[in-house]
Amino acid sequence: MKVPLPLFLSLCLVGFSASAQPPTAPQREPTNAKESAQQNKDAAEKAAAERRLDEQYMSLVAKLSPAEQAWEHVLQQNLGGFYLPIHKREKVAGRSSAWDFVNDDPRLPRVLLIGDSVSRGYTQAVRKQLAGKANVHRAPENCGPTANGMKKIEVWLGDGRWDVIHFNFGIHDRNTPIADYVARLEQLIARMRKTGARLVWASTTPIPDDPPKQSAESIVERNAAAREVADKFGLGIDDLFTAVSPHLAKLQNPSDVHFNAAGYDFLGGEVAKSIEAALKK
Repeated sequence: MKVPLPLFLSLCLVGFSASAQPPTAPQREPTNAKESAQQNKDAAEKAAAERRLDEQYMSLVAKLSPAEQAWEHVLQQNLGGFYLPIHKREKVAGRSSAWDFVNDDPRLPRVLLIGDSVSRGYTQAVRKQLAGKANVHRAPENCGPTANGMKKIEVWLGDGRWDVIHFNFGIHDRNTPIADYVARLEQLIARMRKTGARLVWASTTPIPDDPPKQSAESIVERNAAAREVADKFGLGIDDLFTAVSPHLAKLQNPSDVHFNAAGYDFLGGEVAKSIEAALKK
């Protein structure tokens, strides 16, 4: 994604709106002057901390190369109110993350990961596994449901060449009618195929039963429907659901769709193997 440097810097200088910050629980109404003063103090301290973070982040970004600045601009536009502040804190602290800028080695193939927060969790493990074998990029957000994919696929694909695209949609589609889910998947696959990349569909990892919010069976149903679509298009298959299911007690957080560090390392290894297999083809 190419953004003129002057435009990028001007966007940075205006700062970020309050909507770009993580959602917070509403404060209860103070019952006396002491509580009111404390709430005002807390709000002022939080606002000051956010300003300091923005200043540090913008100062750091201003020193990056034009290509890195352009990538930061894409992240600002797409990470949203939850992930953008996290990204800024990681960037300022000098910590590596799933959304690091990837300086491609032109001798290696380019790989794109598309997926939700579980995909974000295993991105760095995939990069570690494929170091020296592939340039591993990921879409600049939590990709969410197929409905979001229909809106954002062009942003995710960017204007570069891809050799392999590894993708998943499922957890955020657990309440999407199957017919709508399948129709959107087919449209997204048709668009990704136009890149000339080898496509690898990953089955969605298990989720806990938590009625009426969600059911574990909803993922089984959507995996079955998506598998039929993948077979129809002749895609590579990365069956993460089957691979990780026997190990959930050790690898998945209790009562959560997400995984612990060992879980993401395990998933990253599975993803890397499926990508290597696709590259050989």
